[in-house]
Amino acid sequence: MIVIGGEALVDLVPDPSTPDGELGPLHPLLGGGPYNVAIALGRLGAPVAFYAKLSTDQFGDRMLQRLTESEVDTSLVQRGPEPTTLAVVGLEPNGSARYSFHTEGTAARFVADRPLPVETTALCLGTLGMVLEPGATTYEKALFREAERGVFIALDPNVRADLIADPDAYRARFASWLPSVGLLKVSDDDAEWLAPGRDVLDAAREWQSRGPAAVVVTRGADGITAVTSEGEITVPGRRVEVADTIGAGDTVQAALLAWLDRNGALSPEKVRALDAEQWERALAFAASAAAITVSRAGAEPPWSSELDA
Repeated sequence: MIVIGGEALVDLVPDPSTPDGELGPLHPLLGGGPYNVAIALGRLGAPVAFYAKLSTDQFGDRMLQRLTESEVDTSLVQRGPEPTTLAVVGLEPNGSARYSFHTEGTAARFVADRPLPVETTALCLGTLGMVLEPGATTYEKALFREAERGVFIALDPNVRADLIADPDAYRARFASWLPSVGLLKVSDDDAEWLAPGRDVLDAAREWQSRGPAAVVVTRGADGITAVTSEGEITVPGRRVEVADTIGAGDTVQAALLAWLDRNGALSPEKVRALDAEQWERALAFAASAAAITVSRAGAEPPWSSELDA
């Protein structure tokens, strides 16, 4: 089973019909990086559980329902009276998203530590779950503990710089995770923030040398690149009409994990053993899944039947 740890939240997305310069209605869409990864994995047919705390408010009820509808195991989900985290989304003309977060005292921050099931094969963490305390420390403990017992660790920092009060401290903390990580996924924007002033792929090569079997970099229109000890493999992005980019990177992470699971490669040793042709297939699968997500509003990852078609 692949366990996904981190926040679930509600994206408040502006109505696309709102004239420029005016305030219009905001539509609540369920999201949060780890939540999106869990939804996408369930829809792609991978055995997946979500490890997080959800509010007992109406948003939390709907989040739980959507997890079940997407075939995600909810036995690790905790509930509490704290409100749901909100993210107000601004959409740029090219469909890219920017966010302002409302996180104070919200349920996602107060996830309790608990042992993961013995059948856990991989643990995937990231985004606000690795930033907002006290939950960030809870997930960090799980990262080190589960890595020690041989669980494959996947990490997507999915940097939200506005919520990181001390960038240098976060970068140092990020570096401390790398020896325990099997798969690191970053966007080019993440890489530029984590390693300011450096070439993105140079930074990825250094991170890969510190522990991860592979570092996967999403590069927008330039496609997706996997950095391994043997070199780099790049596949182009899929050309589609973009509704918005919400959940695109989360879908890439989920699709990579689903592909590794299907091919019996959820371990650092087996990821290191993948050849260039296998990486091309894995990255192409991830690019195709992300293309479907960006073609529709909000984070709506595809079902496996859509990719098969």
